[in-house]
Amino acid sequence: MSQYPLNPKLFDDDVEQEPIRNGFGRGLKRAGEEDERVVALCADLTESTQIEPFKNAFPDRFVEIGVAEQNLVTVASGMAMAGKIPFASSYAAFSPGRNWEQIKTTIAINEQPVKVIGAHAGVSVGPDGATHQMLEDIALMRSMPNMIVIVPGDGLEAEKAALLAAKNNKPTYIRLNRPKVPIFSTKESPFEIGKAYILRDGRDVSLFGTGTLTYQLLAAAKILSSLGVEAEVVHVPTIKPLDESVILDSARRTGRAVSAEEAQIAGGLGGAIAELLSEKMPTPLMRIGINDRYGESGEPDQLFEHFGFNGDSMAQKVVNFVRNTAQYHRYY
Repeated sequence: MSQYPLNPKLFDDDVEQEPIRNGFGRGLKRAGEEDERVVALCADLTESTQIEPFKNAFPDRFVEIGVAEQNLVTVASGMAMAGKIPFASSYAAFSPGRNWEQIKTTIAINEQPVKVIGAHAGVSVGPDGATHQMLEDIALMRSMPNMIVIVPGDGLEAEKAALLAAKNNKPTYIRLNRPKVPIFSTKESPFEIGKAYILRDGRDVSLFGTGTLTYQLLAAAKILSSLGVEAEVVHVPTIKPLDESVILDSARRTGRAVSAEEAQIAGGLGGAIAELLSEKMPTPLMRIGINDRYGESGEPDQLFEHFGFNGDSMAQKVVNFVRNTAQYHRYY
């Protein structure tokens, strides 16, 4: 059933890896080449957030705001009102973490097509610790009316997301991570804003992932198969609007669901799926993510192991869930 092209080197030791933010940087530069209305603004983090390729290519269409995140998005909103397509970037801890109210009042309420780029999100920021490990941004932006929320799973997808966001004429939040992660998709893999994709077919449980944890769910599914559990893996790169049809169809087939995200499960992808299932098709759901706490300092791999975000850890959680939870089947 799944026709999504996956990287043929998916589980090889030499699988290609890159920071998701690098793909965004390529996409933004391409968007600038295609449309001269595209402009970029940054809060003193051009290299870290990968605005630099655009800045170097189009210096007259770049604005350095400095460490002033509230000003970053209000200036971006003004540029949008003047007919530009602004991409405003900072660390997610600061934007939307520090300027949520300005995003709401100047961008979302007025439906200005500003693209808010929140980089260095999640615990994989690593040694920077809890103050810089933004975990609440998905919930913050998902709850904001008029706001699109995108969490790319790898660099290739981030490149596609930047290109499409430049054309969607809507307020949009794109969440990016810091370290290198495996590339699970291909240049031919589909990406549309608002769509979810089945990466692997299964019958025993649906694994819904977003961002960095989709690859880890694919690794978990491989382990689960060796244990007699066939898991369906569904990639959900757009948190809002949620692809209800794909999610409900998958949960209907398997009768059990698991969500996984490098973020707070309250209000994030897990919250969105819980709301959908409770309203339209009650299904047992286990949420994997950060559960009402803050992050810690450490290397990204250490933190993934500590928080149970790697494939091995998630496979064990899913096995226990499947063995102790009956499948829900809706009878008509």
